[in-house]
Amino acid sequence: MKKFLKQVSWSLLLIGALSFTACQEEFEEVNTSDAQGESFMASSNTAVLIEKTAQRDGSFDNIVDGSSCFALNFPYTVNVNGLDITIDSIEDLRLIEEIFDEFDEDVDVLEIFFPITITLADHTELVINNKEELVELARDCIEGGGDDDIECIDFVYPVTFYTFDINNQQTGQVTVNSDRELKYFLDELEDDDIISIDFPITLIKFDGTEVRVDNNAQLAAALEIAKDECDEDDDDDYNDDDFTLERLEHVLVECPWVVLSVERDGVNQSDQYEAYLMNFFESGEVTVKDRAGNVLNGTWEVTMLDHYAALNLSFDVLVDFTLQWKVYELEEGKIKLFSGDGNRIIMRSICDSVDTDPNTLREILRECAWIIKRVKNDGEEIDRLIGWEFKFQAENVVTLSNGVNTINGTWEIGTNAQGILVLNINMPEDSAISFQWPLRELLQNRLRFEIESIDYELTLLRACPSTNDGDITEIRSFLMMGDWMVDQYIDSGMEETINYEGMDFTFETEHRLIVSTNMDPLKTGFWRVIRDNDGKLKVYLNLGDDNDALSEFTDDWDIYSITEGRIELRDESGDGTVDILVFKRNP
Repeated sequence: MKKFLKQVSWSLLLIGALSFTACQEEFEEVNTSDAQGESFMASSNTAVLIEKTAQRDGSFDNIVDGSSCFALNFPYTVNVNGLDITIDSIEDLRLIEEIFDEFDEDVDVLEIFFPITITLADHTELVINNKEELVELARDCIEGGGDDDIECIDFVYPVTFYTFDINNQQTGQVTVNSDRELKYFLDELEDDDIISIDFPITLIKFDGTEVRVDNNAQLAAALEIAKDECDEDDDDDYNDDDFTLERLEHVLVECPWVVLSVERDGVNQSDQYEAYLMNFFESGEVTVKDRAGNVLNGTWEVTMLDHYAALNLSFDVLVDFTLQWKVYELEEGKIKLFSGDGNRIIMRSICDSVDTDPNTLREILRECAWIIKRVKNDGEEIDRLIGWEFKFQAENVVTLSNGVNTINGTWEIGTNAQGILVLNINMPEDSAISFQWPLRELLQNRLRFEIESIDYELTLLRACPSTNDGDITEIRSFLMMGDWMVDQYIDSGMEETINYEGMDFTFETEHRLIVSTNMDPLKTGFWRVIRDNDGKLKVYLNLGDDNDALSEFTDDWDIYSITEGRIELRDESGDGTVDILVFKRNP
């Protein structure tokens, strides 16, 4: 990372609560075999590695400033596609990428509200008053990961240093508590100054692993090895997910890919190619199956060009796909290809469905009941169906029940034109669930069906009556012991407990949930306790989707804590806020 001239005085270190004493007579002669470790010069390789590790990393906010050489100081405000967002932390940067990724066809625009303050690699802070100043500074940044800092490992502070004169007499002691303080300490040293470290110290690697270091040799080795142990993501292409060619090749051949959208020379060709199925083979051959089942043959190759991966596709017939494509994004089973202006292909991996035998899926569905975790119909969340239970029976009979009401329909398993397994559900009494659902994910306790391009989704959780889960049984019994009242309800950070004063909640058998006031029934719903696919215990509450106060409880809630006469439920929203619902037993 480009180094900038610092204008920071030693007095700043004193303000930063560092302790330094220059009275030689207060210290004994150095013994290089004691806990202080061996001394080394401030210009040594070890000192250089320490200095690089203490530099400020500016790559984490490249989505905002386009430069790895500096970072914007929190908080600041940006406008993203017309929406003002205040950025208070690194986590908030994810909101920007989510807005950018929400629509593939739009032009993403980000504007920074000036003035802002930035921090350079040497921890110097500068005030930037306008976009022109920021662009000029970013233009000097080394592109493509050529900066000097070591980002894959960090010091665990505090760390104590000792200084010595030419006779190895200790002259001072400094305890640093941050990268900033460490960088300032090192910058004040002359090249021939002698220092040592009070070992042992601890380092923490990018993956959370802690490393204990007992001497200079171990420290230098740990820092040197860490330089290349992770992807520092220093290029300006913040959204490319920085994958290797080996990973890209593996992902391409691992599963078939279904085409979601195509644009060529600025013309949207998605209607022509949507749902085409592409298969990559290790031999370098690639096939594309159209919606009629015709197979088109071609070749593929991946190469690395100027800090990005390129996928070369060549077909005799499929000319709109024949091009050298930049692999721009590869995450969560999706790949995005771009080439210049107006050329784009977006595809989604369908690993979990293509190789599943239809008879296998039929048997899985009939083994147990299946609870609706989520239903989306043309982008609309159908909350009133959360917690309803499917039973897929013989003779293609299916029932859908909430423990009180039951509706009947038919079901069958088939494949669509792309060879993807499809669950066809026909419920005459409820059109929201009647659909041909393509299977996207088949896990031990969860099935997910989805058509992303039109925003349809159905997620089911396995619920086997014979499952011996003592926790579920205990929690059910706990909830059915008497009436409950709302002790606290926080919705998106807003305290709304007062809206539920005087209401009693009764968890009855057969999953019935009754809400009453003064023993008069107010509303009826249902409830379930279930263990999710990731092992979390959840309480499913369904009090409809009538847009009243009680319907706000309709959700699948994580069980956060259970104490005598009290249960706390939580639900983390997509924006990072946490809703809290606490019931306490009515005495």
